[in-house]
Order: sequence, then C-alpha cells, then structure tokens
Amino acid sequence: MSSGIRAEVKIDDPADCIVTRASAAVDGRTHSVSKSTNPTAPERVTEEFVLEAEESLDSIDVDAEVSAIFEYGSGRAYRFERELGRGCPCETVERFDSPVVDVRTQGSSLYLAFHATGMGELQSIIGELQERHSNLDVQRLLQSQQEGTEQHLVFVDRSRLTARQREVLETAHRMGYFEHPKGANAGEVAAELEISGATFSEHVAAAQTKLLDAILDYGTA
Repeated sequence: MSSGIRAEVKIDDPADCIVTRASAAVDGRTHSVSKSTNPTAPERVTEEFVLEAEESLDSIDVDAEVSAIFEYGSGRAYRFERELGRGCPCETVERFDSPVVDVRTQGSSLYLAFHATGMGELQSIIGELQERHSNLDVQRLLQSQQEGTEQHLVFVDRSRLTARQREVLETAHRMGYFEHPKGANAGEVAAELEISGATFSEHVAAAQTKLLDAILDYGTA
C-alpha cells in the first residue's frame, strides 16, 4: 500500500490568482475549477470555475477577460484564458509533477489539495509555496496506511518559533529533558544555555504553547 500524503493548504489573497480575485471581488466562493490546454497553443491555458455569489462579475475588473458561459440555480460558470508561467499557486505545485486535485475559494482565500508521494516531496512543495506565499497555512495532512485507513499528520511550521525558542527546545531535547525519566532537569539545561531557570521555563512554555496551538488548530480545522 502506498504511503503517499494528501495535503490541503490555504493561501490568503494569493498574487496572480484570477479565480481568487474574482471570488474576493464579489465576496463569494468558487468551486469546480478546471483547466485545459490547446495542443496548438500550449503556452496558454483556458480555465473555468463556478462562482456562488449574489453579484455577477459583468462589471468587475479582475485583471482578465472573464466571460459567463453557463448559469446554475445558485451560481454562474465563468471562463477565461491566461498564459502559463504566471507563478500562481497551482503552477507552483504542478512544477513538482503533482497535479492539484481540488481547488476552491472563499472570498480572498484559496484552498488547494494535492498528493505527495512521500514526506520529502511534501516538504519540497510546501517549502516552495512558503517562499512564494508567506501567508500559507497547512490545513490538513493525511497519510495512507497499510490497512487502507488514513493517519492524520500534523505539520508544524518552525517559523512560528523564535530562534531562541528553537535553540532552547533543541538543547532540552538533546539533553533528555523531555524524556521519562528525565535525562536532565531544568536547572541543568538552563546552565548549558547560560540562562536562568526562570528564563528557561518561560522559553519552553512559550514554545510549547505555539506548538500546541498549531496542533489544536489543525485538529479543529
């Protein structure tokens, strides 16, 4: 059984994403996003999406010629063309030969889902997305199991921690502070770091709070 990973991420107000721009312009939501490439003009892409909103895009500039092509009971399907290489989030993922399997928006927020073959590929894709979009939020990670069930993975962004907090956690972990029984007590780790016991406790508490916030926020997403 494959040990691949499904990742679901959120990016607020991504640059160069016409679908999100359209959704934000009318405070709506989009789904059923699809695209195709004409073999005779592979440098251009045609995209369609369904927009659920009270207002239409007829008189709104979203930096592209967007045309309504079909009307549903609660939304409209729109189509537009764009050039490849705009640097949009979907293209960033696809550079790793990983198709984006689900795209939707809510207002100015873009939600993407894709599969990675393993943790190495996942880290490469997430790293590239973070370089281009500082407000990336990993919403959910699922990993396949041998028996066919799914295991939740928690993705913790180390940038939430300050450099000093990372140093404190790494030193405490190396010295066995988090083991049971403890390999070192708080005073010994503080001495290694050349800080007071109170300062060590403050750094550990702050770092653990950030990590737990990430885990609990993930669990309720």
